[in-house]
Amino acid sequence: MADLKYKRILLKIGGEALAGQGGTGIVPELAEDMAQRVKEITTLGVQVALVVGGGNWWRGKDSMLKGMDRTTADHIGMLATVMNALAMRDAFERVGVPARVQTALEIRSVAEPYIRLRAVRHLEKGRVVIFGAGTGNPYVSTDTAGALRAMETNCQVLIKATKVDGVYDSDPRKNPDARMYDKLTYHEALTRKLQVMDATAFAMCEEQKMPILVLNLWNSDDLSRACRGEKVGTLIN
Repeated sequence: MADLKYKRILLKIGGEALAGQGGTGIVPELAEDMAQRVKEITTLGVQVALVVGGGNWWRGKDSMLKGMDRTTADHIGMLATVMNALAMRDAFERVGVPARVQTALEIRSVAEPYIRLRAVRHLEKGRVVIFGAGTGNPYVSTDTAGALRAMETNCQVLIKATKVDGVYDSDPRKNPDARMYDKLTYHEALTRKLQVMDATAFAMCEEQKMPILVLNLWNSDDLSRACRGEKVGTLIN
């Protein structure tokens, strides 16, 4: 096993990372590329849990603006995350990494129900565990689900994977002078309204002292460098 700073991580990824042009659906090649990047750290001995959002299928807020009930909209969003979780399990299996899907809503014909000790056992055996359906509760985001599962499975860090190098003071895709933060406190991230994760997730991480690392998953070796403790992305603690 390599010299690692983080031996068990939870990786939070937006569903849009799986989508093609137009931001909808699943592109199997993108899922496989993501799985390959995670495989690189599993070969180092890192145990990986994964939470994927459902934004490539469903945006509950948009539907609520048209009058849909919030609870119904959130349940549809949970099912969207299950579809993404199944796609990621397939991608992991294709690159030779054993993976299991556990869901907060019971769908026993396609996935295991979420059982904390079973999830931990899968991680100990080197399997990637993909958590679907959020927490099973409406009014709770997948960011919060990621924070909760990270704590429940004793992960050492919650890694928020994005397509930028870290947290900036403004959108670097629109502002060439945007400044990236190397480190932030939870309070700074909230008060500066940097929108890395929702306030509930931040509050949970702050209370339980769960560090949040924001990095670009698509930068070569950044994920493995982060697990080794090298300076990558933005650390919030």
